[in-house]
Amino acid sequence: MRQYLFHSSGPEETRELAARLGRLLRPGDVVALVGELGAGKTEFVRGLASGLEVAPETPVSSPSFVLAHEYSGRLPLVHLDLYRLESLPPELLPDLEEYLYGDRVAAVEWAERLGGLVPESYLEVHFQVTGDTTREITLTGHGPRGEELLAALEAEG
Repeated sequence: MRQYLFHSSGPEETRELAARLGRLLRPGDVVALVGELGAGKTEFVRGLASGLEVAPETPVSSPSFVLAHEYSGRLPLVHLDLYRLESLPPELLPDLEEYLYGDRVAAVEWAERLGGLVPESYLEVHFQVTGDTTREITLTGHGPRGEELLAALEAEG
């Protein structure tokens, strides 16, 4: 399993890494975000939105209370936040499957709560808090597309 380790000195560097990734994404890509509260997951999604050419004036925020926010850009982006879900209620499964297996990019905060819904091929982004503003970000490719994304990200810098 291929991994890419990135040391971020602050939110701007986290967004820049994510914007680089966003430029590489294709319809159906899933980015699974894992890390404690305040670790930088939402900042990362802001960077993805930038790389996906979501209008800069569009506010990108965590959908903690509504489960999902959708944004229009070069590709549609759905930002899911599973923080408030201890388990996945059966009535949500069709919506989650549509988001995860549809023709948009899905960025999922607290992705470890997806359980068996995680696609076979995805990119996992794990955030480790190392200081007030510093983070260690480990990207792991799962499946062929996850590996391909990591290779492309490494190749571009």
